Amino acid sequence: MCDGASLSDPVRLQRAIGELRVGVKRLGSETVLDELRQAGCLKARFPRRLVPGWMDVVTLNTGGGIAGGDRLDLAFQIGVGARATVAAQAAERFYRTLPRDAPSQVLTRLAVSEAAALEWLPQETILFNHSALERRLEIDLAPDASFLGVETLVFGRAAMGETVRLGRLRDLIQVRRGDDLLLHDAVRMDGDLAARMRRPAIGKAAHVLATLVYAAPDAERRLDAVRASLGCLEAAASAWDGMLIARILGADSARVRRTLIGVLDVLRESRPLPRVWLC
Repeated sequence: MCDGASLSDPVRLQRAIGELRVGVKRLGSETVLDELRQAGCLKARFPRRLVPGWMDVVTLNTGGGIAGGDRLDLAFQIGVGARATVAAQAAERFYRTLPRDAPSQVLTRLAVSEAAALEWLPQETILFNHSALERRLEIDLAPDASFLGVETLVFGRAAMGETVRLGRLRDLIQVRRGDDLLLHDAVRMDGDLAARMRRPAIGKAAHVLATLVYAAPDAERRLDAVRASLGCLEAAASAWDGMLIARILGADSARVRRTLIGVLDVLRESRPLPRVWLC
């Protein structure tokens, strides 16, 4: 007798699929939950409110990290006049991808309605050696909506002596206000990512890259205060057409995070950060 399966058959590894849909709306002076769908490894939690009128949403990936072939699909709808802050429970880790695996795929869509405000404050994205990531962040804003978002890429854990010698990264941030495309920020890197980050025109030997986007009627008026808060790290900020962009480079994620917190304090007018940022 013999087993019907051949030892030469390729191993089919289990992959994580996650879907999360969250909608919030204005009810009186408060923001309340309007819609929630969660499937697979993605979940959402709603901690006690820190600020009246604002809803806090914390996302969780119960898979404990993302491997090659995993797919995550997130969507957030902020209703008219509502205000929400979305954060992640922890930094997200993108692990090694096997040669035959498809890249990890993450799609996040954020829609912010009239007179509404959304803060997108995930924690760091940590890339492991041999990781492969394709990620899109699409933000659709009503004419008078406000948006504040950060994305931080960490190229290996410096404290563990990790270096991303081989990897693939496709990372896109796209912002639209009505029919106008305000921002199309694409990062494309292949091969020895550490070597590419050492190039002066790319990373100037930085280990961490953070991008902050602030789209609001007062964005250009905030530019001087944001520049003053950036400190001595390799960082710069610009503002035009009702949008402010800051880019921060650093040798370690702790220093970059401290700088980001300073910028967020300026733009959020000292409202407390989500508790997960302070753990």
